[in-house]
Amino acid sequence: MRKLLLIGGLLAGFIAGSASPLWAQRTISDARISYKVEMPAEQLQMEAMFANSSMIQYLRGHQSRIDMNFNVVNYIYLINAQEETVVTLMDNHGDKYLIRTDKKGYEQDTKKYSNTQFTDQTEIREIAGYKCRKAIGKMEDGTTFDVYYTMDLIPENKYYNRRFMNLKGIPLEFEIVVKSGSKMKVTATKVDLSPVPASIFDVPKGYREITADELKKIRG
Repeated sequence: MRKLLLIGGLLAGFIAGSASPLWAQRTISDARISYKVEMPAEQLQMEAMFANSSMIQYLRGHQSRIDMNFNVVNYIYLINAQEETVVTLMDNHGDKYLIRTDKKGYEQDTKKYSNTQFTDQTEIREIAGYKCRKAIGKMEDGTTFDVYYTMDLIPENKYYNRRFMNLKGIPLEFEIVVKSGSKMKVTATKVDLSPVPASIFDVPKGYREITADELKKIRG
């Protein structure tokens, strides 16, 4: 369970080449993208509960939301790029916690990903009905990860997921590096561009508000 909580913590930052002229670009403000999450093989051997994990990314104007479902532990990140705030919600076996990140914390997290560089590769694949180009992301600390992104869809709000703020499109497959150095693979299964209800970004009731330091103690 501790490993589950640590992985969820890594995703908080969630709560971040040359383009071909033949790619038809469309700027989008609303989207719901469903992903499947594949855990590292060694992780599944230790924790079978990780199997069939999933993620949903919502976009609506300056607001975005990321849902991470690890079956027994679920995380929701509500990101407001206009107000520069993040609300993290964690449901751990029915114990529900809420953590608020203020503008200062938001700016610190944004800076963490501001120097991430993406280098396009030659490989192109189709994912969820979209042509995607492979790129290699390199973070400021030297960590690298693969990403496949479509230039058909350009987010109106580039801070919807600060990990990809410097990417030239929407990522439909990418890796997340966990503390062990192994990588989760996140792959889109469906892209829905219909309007996203404003209620999706409401803070739900029933969560106990705690500080970031208190959350660290819970995670161990």
